[in-house]
Amino acid sequence: MTDLVRNHYNTHPYPQVSLLASIRRCDSYALNLTSLWARFNGELLPPESQRLLLAGCGAFSPYPFSIANPQAEIIALDLSEASLARARLHLRLHGCSNVNTVAGDLLRHAPEAAPFHFIDAFGVIHHMSDPLAGLAALANSLVDGGILRLMVYSKGGRGEIESIRRALRLLRVTDEMTARRLLSRAPEGSRVAECLNGLPEARNSWGFSDAFLHPSAMTFRIDELLEMTEAVGLTPLLFAHPGAVRDVAEEVLRLRGGEISHNYLLYLGKRSLGAAPIEPGARLMLNPVLQKVVAFPGLLPHRIDNRLGFANPALDNAARRFLRRFREPVAVASLSRSDIDRVMPFHDALFLVSIR
Repeated sequence: MTDLVRNHYNTHPYPQVSLLASIRRCDSYALNLTSLWARFNGELLPPESQRLLLAGCGAFSPYPFSIANPQAEIIALDLSEASLARARLHLRLHGCSNVNTVAGDLLRHAPEAAPFHFIDAFGVIHHMSDPLAGLAALANSLVDGGILRLMVYSKGGRGEIESIRRALRLLRVTDEMTARRLLSRAPEGSRVAECLNGLPEARNSWGFSDAFLHPSAMTFRIDELLEMTEAVGLTPLLFAHPGAVRDVAEEVLRLRGGEISHNYLLYLGKRSLGAAPIEPGARLMLNPVLQKVVAFPGLLPHRIDNRLGFANPALDNAARRFLRRFREPVAVASLSRSDIDRVMPFHDALFLVSIR
């Protein structure tokens, strides 16, 4: 199965975002390891000591991770040399130099390159013949306190796509042209037509092939996912898919109550120390990637793209002025009650983090 997946992505590198496409550094706030480590461990992790693994990185993710963590050591691992070649070109075009790319299987190469403080496995283990073995390899490659960001297909989020994919496989359709011709016959308003219309990526060859012609894809219910994470010693720290409830236990109950229409995205921890409560004795500091955006006033409120499943607070001039106070760590004990109330939405959004 590994060879089939490798061949698929060598033929269809994913995603094929324009090489000139750039993202604002502030929009990478949820990828910054200094802030994530503080959020889940209540401590500062020196940037120069940080090691990140992007497992199944594809053709784009090394770039946003690099701008979010410019001082860290980043290893970008993927089966597909074609995807890595495109990722390297994107990095060079945007002046990113702290990423090493490695072509190979995560079952072998993740443990060899370990240990890591953070691993990203976004849309990877559901393409493996043994997802549990893949997740275990990643968990074993984390240090204590390490963080894994995981995205996997959900039953509800992939229902219609998987129905189409299975039908094409039963018909032995493996090429895009034939698949498109067959699917184009679906009546307007049918489930097939609605599925295609709801997938903007399917307009591109690489997006269509990844959705409907991938040789290996699995979906999970929430309890199946949680059983796997528990088996490898990882604990859910935060769900980050659209509409997620911030309290993990509440979100699990919500997900058990019915299938969601999107995939699961969550942060997992390996023996995490836990967050530092916002109370006397703790300190608060600004997410490093936001230093520039709060430095000066602007004519309009600055809006940062949502990356944690809920809308971010707008950064008007008053908010920027307030956040500038935290460019260096500030003792909670020095803040007024109204200051602490004002801190909370920024803390929830990962714009501010608390440390012991």
